[in-house]
Amino acid sequence: MTTPADIALFISDMDGTLVTPEKTLTPRTVAAVAKLAQAGIGFSLISARPARGMASAAEALKVSLPIAAFNGGAVIAPDGAVLSARRLSAELSRAAFALLAEHGADAWVFADNEWLILNPNVPKIAREQRSVGFGPTLVDNFDAVIDRIDKIVGVSDDLPLLQGAEADAQARWGHQATIGRSQPYYLDFTHQDANKGGGVTALCEHIGVPLSRTAVIGDMFNDVSMFKLAGYAIAMGQAPQAVKDQAQTVTGANTEDGFADAVERLLAARAAPALA
Repeated sequence: MTTPADIALFISDMDGTLVTPEKTLTPRTVAAVAKLAQAGIGFSLISARPARGMASAAEALKVSLPIAAFNGGAVIAPDGAVLSARRLSAELSRAAFALLAEHGADAWVFADNEWLILNPNVPKIAREQRSVGFGPTLVDNFDAVIDRIDKIVGVSDDLPLLQGAEADAQARWGHQATIGRSQPYYLDFTHQDANKGGGVTALCEHIGVPLSRTAVIGDMFNDVSMFKLAGYAIAMGQAPQAVKDQAQTVTGANTEDGFADAVERLLAARAAPALA
C-alpha cells in the first residue's frame, strides 16, 4: 500500500482542481507546488485542455517535467515538443458530430493547436477562452482537420441533454473512443487510449517514476481512470460522491484551496515518521 512517504511524483488535474472557478492559481497553490520541489517530489499536469491552454499555468508553477494534454492523449515535453499523440479517426469524428447534432449539442474541435467552432453564440465560449488563454477560430465545417482531431467537445447548458448524449455515445463507441464529461457541460471525445489513466502511465514512463510512487488529484469522472492506477489518489471536496469513492482521501473544494491543503497534508504525513 502506497503511503505519503513513498510519493516521488505528484500529478494534478487543472480545472476544478489546481485552479479556482475563476481559472486562477492562488498564492497558496503556487507555494504548495514549490514545497513539493523542496521535498524532492516531481510535479506535473494532466488536463482535458490542449497543451497551449496549459502553458501559462505550467510556466507560473515552474513545471520542468512533461505534461499531458487532451485527457492524456498528448504528452508534451517542457520545450513544447510532442512526445506522443493519439488522435480520433475521421470515421468516428464524423459519427460523433452527427450524434451531437442529433442530441442538440454544439461541437467544438481541437486540432493543429487550434480551437475550432461552428457557432459563435455558445454561452461557454467566453468561459473556455478564460480557461485556455486563447480564442476560437470560426469555421464552416471541420473537414480540413478531420483526420487529425485531438479532441471533440460536445457543449450544452442542458445537462440532462448532455447526459443522454454521453450515454448514447458510450453505448455506440465506448470500445472505440474515450467518452466522458470533463465538466458537467462538456462531453469529451478522445482516442480510446487518450484517458487520464493512460496519460498518467505515459507521464510516469517519460519521467521515470513508477505508478506506485505517484500521487494524483482530480475532481471529475474523467479523473477516475488515473485514480485506479496511481499509488495514491486524492479527490477534491466538490467532486461527485462517485468520484470521491474512488480516491484514498478527499481534500477541500477548489474554492477553499483544496489543492494546497492536499499537498500540505501529504508533506506533513511524510515528515511525521521522521518526527516520531
